Order: sequence, then structure tokens, then C-alpha cells
Amino acid sequence: MKKSIFLFVLLAAVSVLTASAKEPLRVLAVGNSFSVDALEQEMHNVAASAGCDIIIGNLYIPGCSVDRHYENIVADSPAYSYRKIDLSGRADTIADCTLSKALADEPWDVITFQQASHFSGIDSTYVNLPGLIAKVREQAGPHPKFLWHMTWAYSPESDHSGFKSYGNDQMTMYRAIVGAMRKALADNPELSGVIPVGTAIQNARATELGPDLTRDGYHLSLDAGRFIASCTWFGVLFGKPASEINYRPGHLTPMQCEAIRDAVDAALASPFDVKK
Repeated sequence: MKKSIFLFVLLAAVSVLTASAKEPLRVLAVGNSFSVDALEQEMHNVAASAGCDIIIGNLYIPGCSVDRHYENIVADSPAYSYRKIDLSGRADTIADCTLSKALADEPWDVITFQQASHFSGIDSTYVNLPGLIAKVREQAGPHPKFLWHMTWAYSPESDHSGFKSYGNDQMTMYRAIVGAMRKALADNPELSGVIPVGTAIQNARATELGPDLTRDGYHLSLDAGRFIASCTWFGVLFGKPASEINYRPGHLTPMQCEAIRDAVDAALASPFDVKK
């Protein structure tokens, strides 16, 4: 079972890379601050350390939900801060950008979707996901693979108002996220796989890194948290284990990096379950 799930997670990466092995991988996140955590600090260095070229786009609105993304694409609203990281790692930002403009900016290989973190474990908040996916497909064309970015449960000490929906309990929130994600994948066959950051974070919380891994109760810590997220994205996008990542942020020890790689590889092998 774990092997089949691992193949499901990596399906999009394998098909993209075999189609254009000499080209950089072009990835666009229809995101929010949680895609900032995953992509904007460590992702370029992680990929470069394994000899992988990547162009990263991130459509950012703080706390943006599926509903708001859908409303924005229908109205073609210039509501986004569009952050782009080129092959060299240089970052540029276009303010007041529409989703349509970002979709047309590159021949994207992968486009990711995600839910606002506080809604991520609530099934009823995904009603507009099929419409959002359809609109993006209409504008992006048939080439890009669509993936789901699984976000993470909050710190046990989080004071985020949305934590109340999960009884202020980390594992309750994690299980709810997994349940909602499973349903989203089943209901939306255009989604080719999942980037299981939430499971990788939960795996790492059982190690010496501790049960938090956030900087404010919900956004990832700037050291281990963001590195875990980027390593997980790397594993799915390039179809490689985290052990192939040769980059180590200077603020992390070799032992911490080993724990992170183990947590990530366990999540890639079993994206819906924490490591036993």
C-alpha cells in the first residue's frame, strides 16, 4: 500500500520530467502565506543542491481561501502579489497581479492549489474547488499537472482563532486536514497528486525538533519548518528522495537535517499517515 501511494504522489513529477528533461521545471502556486513558507526561502537552494533547475511562481494573498481564489479568477481581479524566483534564485514581485496574467507568464509544468489553513480540515469550504480548477485549466491549457499542497496543523500553543474548529488540538487538526484532502483528491480527478507537507511536518514534530515548528503558532519556523516544506516539495516535484538534497541551511545541525530528511521521506512514502 505504501509503495502504491508513493507512486501516486510522484506521478506528476515523473510525467513532467520525462516530457522535458532538459528544461527547468516551472511551478506556480495558487497560494497564500503557506506557499510563501514552502517556496520563497529555501526551495531554490534545495533544488539547486540536487542539480535540479526550477522556476517558481507564487500567487500570494494572506490567508487566501479556495473561495477567494475562485472569485478572483472569475472577476479577473488584480488582487495578488505575484512573486517569481528565476533560475538564478533572483526574486521579483509584481503587485496588483491577476491570476490570468501569472498563468500566461510561463509555460507552467505544475500548478498547485491549497486551502486557507484554518479551513483546510473543513470539507464544506471546498465547494468552489472544482470551479477554480476548471477555470485554471481553461486558461493554462492541457499541459500543466495539478497538485494539491497539503498544509499543516497548528502548534499546540497556537492562538489562531481558526484552531477552535479543531478543539485547539494539533492531531485533531491534522486528521481533519487528511480527511478533507482525501475527499478533495477523490472529488477532483484533475489533481494528479499531493505535496504532503502537513505529514512531513507532523513526522518531524515527533523528533528532537519538537511539536511546534512554527514562528507564530501557524506559519512555519524560518529554520527547520520552511526547510521541511521545501524538501517535501522537492521530493514530489522531482521524484527524488530527500536524501539527494545536499543543501544544509547554516542554522541547522547535520543531525537535525538527517531527522528532517527522514521525516520528509516517510511522508513521501505514506502521505496520509504520520510515521510510526
